[in-house]
Amino acid sequence: MGTDRTNQNNLIAKAQRLRQNPTFAEKALWKMLRRKQLGFKFRRQHPIMPYIVDFYCPSVRLVIEVDGDTHYN
Repeated sequence: MGTDRTNQNNLIAKAQRLRQNPTFAEKALWKMLRRKQLGFKFRRQHPIMPYIVDFYCPSVRLVIEVDGDTHYN
């Protein structure tokens, strides 16, 4: 049970670091998605165990992944 909590805490910490250092593509897309500009609220670098998705819209359960060099490192 403790391992699950530790893994979740590690994932949350990693998501926070990713939000602080977005890629160029993530920055560009976030400008369009933030502040409900499209009528929906999005979260960026959102943890969904065991992954961190680039963008997530909870109201419609939509995940958006921005591919780039970081996926191959």
